[in-house]
Amino acid sequence: QKKHLKSVCLQYQLYWLLNRHCFYLLKNGMGLIIIFLCAYVPKTEAGHCKWAEVLRDLERIKTSKDIDVSLYTANADEDVKCQELVMRCFFLETEVIIQECRIKNCSKTQDVWNIWKNGNESFEKNKLTSTKSEKCKECEEYEEKNFTEFVQNFVKVIQRDCK
Repeated sequence: QKKHLKSVCLQYQLYWLLNRHCFYLLKNGMGLIIIFLCAYVPKTEAGHCKWAEVLRDLERIKTSKDIDVSLYTANADEDVKCQELVMRCFFLETEVIIQECRIKNCSKTQDVWNIWKNGNESFEKNKLTSTKSEKCKECEEYEEKNFTEFVQNFVKVIQRDCK
């Protein structure tokens, strides 16, 4: 929703600018640049990674000292066919972090909640459904790692998915 609002606000500002200064801008060529920018902005938004908000929140929590939990951590180099299941595993483990934060009253509880919420919204929006490959592991089959390693692998997996 945030990125949509930014796009709408930007387009409205550019529309207002063109309407108000249209003739002046077209005389000096600046109007063509603005028209080009208006046409370019939606394309940039469409190519945006669906996990961008999650990445931002992961950056915020990765240095948290008050989250001390072991989590099932998928490997960043899992088979591409397992990508969705790996992502689902990371988001399931985020629920464990939320529970830990509730108990310990962590300073980053809202950021962790946002990761979980944005991840689930993205899965719902894109109606992701995968068939389990023989090579894919269940979440509980992965090695338990500390919070720092979990976040590092989570970031790597998202970056791989966004390429």
